[in-house]
Amino acid sequence: MAEFKKKLAAKKKLTDKKKSKSVKQHKNRPKKLTMFLWEGVDARGNIKKGQLEAENPTLAKAALRRTGIKVNKIKAEAKPLFGIGGGPKEKAIRPGDIAVFARQMATMMSSGVPLIEAFGLIARGNKNPRFVRLINDVRQNIESGSSFSESLEKHPRYFDSLFCNLIAAGETAGILDTILEKVALYKEKTEMVKKKVKKALFYPTAIMIVAAIVVVILLLFVIPQFESMFANFGADLPAPTQFIVDASRLLQEWWYIFFGGAVVVVYAFIYAKRKIVAFQHFLERLSLKVPVVGGILENAAIARFARTLSTMFAAGVPLVEAMDSVAGAAGNIVFSKAIIKIKEDVAVGKQLQMSMEEVGVFPPMVVQMTAIGEESGALDTMLAKVADFYESEVDNTVDSLSSLLEPMIMAVLGGIIGGIVISMYLPIFQMGQVV
Repeated sequence: MAEFKKKLAAKKKLTDKKKSKSVKQHKNRPKKLTMFLWEGVDARGNIKKGQLEAENPTLAKAALRRTGIKVNKIKAEAKPLFGIGGGPKEKAIRPGDIAVFARQMATMMSSGVPLIEAFGLIARGNKNPRFVRLINDVRQNIESGSSFSESLEKHPRYFDSLFCNLIAAGETAGILDTILEKVALYKEKTEMVKKKVKKALFYPTAIMIVAAIVVVILLLFVIPQFESMFANFGADLPAPTQFIVDASRLLQEWWYIFFGGAVVVVYAFIYAKRKIVAFQHFLERLSLKVPVVGGILENAAIARFARTLSTMFAAGVPLVEAMDSVAGAAGNIVFSKAIIKIKEDVAVGKQLQMSMEEVGVFPPMVVQMTAIGEESGALDTMLAKVADFYESEVDNTVDSLSSLLEPMIMAVLGGIIGGIVISMYLPIFQMGQVV
């Protein structure tokens, strides 16, 4: 009997342990959130509407009550039927969206709109649910007692260290509206430079891809028609024609190897560019040596360096501390390493312009302007002028590059396709001469 009780107690203990484990697993399971649409009244009696993610309506109401909203209506957002309808489509949050956010915050803060209310206005005016959730999360963190900069730091994917450091400096100095204006200007300028660089790289790349597609179509579908006609000539084909015919045969017979190889190469390139740091650094170094394009990338990196350092120095961030953010914003490993070296030199007391001259990646004009800024105590102003100059250089170069590249690319494209066409007609010309 005693042994039976002992077995029963052991079995009960095991069952309790399993139950405890099941409850623990249930608690640790990720919580499923639902998007709720709500309507209510704020403390001033104004009618408010919005959306909020929560586990259930009760928790959603509780969260809204903490923000001073008395909820009148709340319901789960309708799910789309077969992917149609169901509210605004979610889009990725892009750097341009953050630049617009910074400008909106700067405008409202300078107009005297309270910080929390500014977040609400921006959230209600945005049509991207993903961005709205981001803004609401930052606002809720601020309402919970976190500072503006601390709330932004919880979203490093969208707000980098430069953004957070500038906001923190503005909060400390009590000039948040002024700092937001500088952040907005900085974001707008850097996004403009990025768009210009992308524009410069996109056009020739697109043309070359189109050229490759046209050549492949000619080799696969057009050249075989000529080849069947040439078979009845009973004479040797000219060397250019024979070369094109052989290339067409090779592509027809082994097209899957060429296509598969191209897919593998493109995939390997994209994977290496995203995942392998050494390959990324190699491409960044190589890109600076490409004719014309390398000059654009170099000017863009100098513009970002000057704009970032000017913005942070004007915000009161110490020079040495600012250098980490400046290095991250440079956008090229050559300049990033040079800036880290400058930081180390400045930390031990060396002048900024002397260190910039020693690293050897900055033009003499940039070094000279920096020296004048250091001597006059207007470093931020001088660097802002440098940034303006190099941003306009990028702008002008991209515009002139487009006008120069267009005839060059058309000439190359016409030469390739025209060469194939002429090669196909050479046998016909020769037959005409014989007759």
